[in-house]
Amino acid sequence: MQIQLAVDRVSLEKAIGILKEASPYIDIIEVGTSLVKDYGMNSIKEIKSCFPDKIILGDIKTMDEGAYEFEGAYNNGADIATVMGAASLDTIRACCKTASDFGKLMMIDLLEVDSEKINKLKEFKEAIFCIHLSIDSTAGDLVSLIKDFKGEFPEIGKIAVAGGVNYNTMVFLKESMVDIAIIGSAITKADNIEKAAKRFREVL
Repeated sequence: MQIQLAVDRVSLEKAIGILKEASPYIDIIEVGTSLVKDYGMNSIKEIKSCFPDKIILGDIKTMDEGAYEFEGAYNNGADIATVMGAASLDTIRACCKTASDFGKLMMIDLLEVDSEKINKLKEFKEAIFCIHLSIDSTAGDLVSLIKDFKGEFPEIGKIAVAGGVNYNTMVFLKESMVDIAIIGSAITKADNIEKAAKRFREVL
């Protein structure tokens, strides 16, 4: 399982500082949606230049103009870009084709996507599917989401999980054969960022 660190809701300078502390213990750097909104695609470029040996995910959450937005992410150094599962199939197909053309990866964010739509998304066999519990959610829990998803869609290949991942759920993710654990505030808001990232690595 890989550890993906999501850095959001901070300045670009602060994000780079956080990543310098955590980078020895993580596999994928997520340039969070707020960074992309605040600083544009340049945020991806800046972070890639600081961490050229890390896998960089641009969490651009594409809903439309799939080819254009994915090209922008990849041209600025992203290795993975995200599209919302709620987007039209045509948009997701455009993202998928662009990823293939660039030799990069696509992650489909399943935030609030129902089973009927997920069944349609199974055509994207090379995609990473992200089970995502919203930060604004007041109901449900991450473990239940994963159990339900794995039970209903055992044939889906590569899975990432986001939304409240902590040390306890990390053990469950490992046992559930999740491919990518996406961690945010449990590291980025820790009193000691390096120590928190190291502890997640040790859990693996």
